[in-house]
Amino acid sequence: MNRPLNLESRRDFLKKSSLAAAALSFPFSALPESLKGVPMGVVVHSYGIRSGSKVESQKYPGFKDALDLMRHCHSIGAGGIQTTVGGWAEDFVKKVRDEREKLDMYLEGSIGMPKNPEDVARFEKEVLAAKEAGVSVLRTVCLSGRRYENFKSEAEWATFRENSMKSIQLAEPIARKHQVKLAIENHKDWKAIELAQIIQNLGSEWVGVTLDFGNNVSLLEEPMEVIRTLAPFAFSTHVKDMGVKPFEKGFLLSEVELGTGIVDLKEAVALCQKHNPNVTFSLEMITRDPLEIPCLEDSYWATFENPTAQDLAKILRMVRDQTYPNALPEVKNLDPEQRLAFEEENVVKCLSYSRKELLS
Repeated sequence: MNRPLNLESRRDFLKKSSLAAAALSFPFSALPESLKGVPMGVVVHSYGIRSGSKVESQKYPGFKDALDLMRHCHSIGAGGIQTTVGGWAEDFVKKVRDEREKLDMYLEGSIGMPKNPEDVARFEKEVLAAKEAGVSVLRTVCLSGRRYENFKSEAEWATFRENSMKSIQLAEPIARKHQVKLAIENHKDWKAIELAQIIQNLGSEWVGVTLDFGNNVSLLEEPMEVIRTLAPFAFSTHVKDMGVKPFEKGFLLSEVELGTGIVDLKEAVALCQKHNPNVTFSLEMITRDPLEIPCLEDSYWATFENPTAQDLAKILRMVRDQTYPNALPEVKNLDPEQRLAFEEENVVKCLSYSRKELLS
């Protein structure tokens, strides 16, 4: 479990590791029975504006907790939710479990990795609460920020990588003990090949991936390349489509309505289902201003080993050739009520697209 992360070229790694064969050996018995026909669910971050909102809105009241989120998502036709599980008291766990069973929705959790040995007790308590509520998959991340913003040097990145491995190694025995799947998201931190190697080197049936369909565009990786690399390890997903536009320091990146961006959603869904028939599909449509990806600035490249001009040229060519035809979504000029309305419109439109085109 303490084997070092030795990054190889993508081609060598895929050739040597036989990703598909390794993935097919992963047992999925702990996951729910076949989810075929289950509508797309919703990740809590799709409601980043409304969750905990203090805005006095009659039409879009803030969600106080997971129960509010679950009930609302059920009312708009979602098949389940993925939500944070921190701080769930015993009585609340029972309410969540009862509501989930009554509404017949799937429930996935989102949990913070143990930061050190002293934090393992907190982590285990949250795992147990989530399991009692009916969670079988817990999404987690190694980094809450973005690689190209958080780290200014190779040394800083190396420290993060070392600490991440320690956290994963603290978390794995707890996931294994309680037989709950831990799914590490590609969260604008790991390149796809890096995360795939971490999972493979760990060699645990209880640790896999939450496959985000769009995050790694920010690391200059094409969506389908990422999905093909990580789908064999996917326990859960963050479904999104991405729009791109050039700007002076690189390009702008934004979640957009499903079916309007650069992600081949049908192929992505098919690949995930091929490797794990029980995988859930959860919408993460984040309503916000576009992200700036400053890939033409020297500071962007501080943590990337052996970058090539070809990689940069490839992504900039994609930005040029597949520039989003309309203005990318923005919220900066909207008042609070308009932001809430825009967020709801985005989620509802994406779920509608999924019903018609992806998970019919």
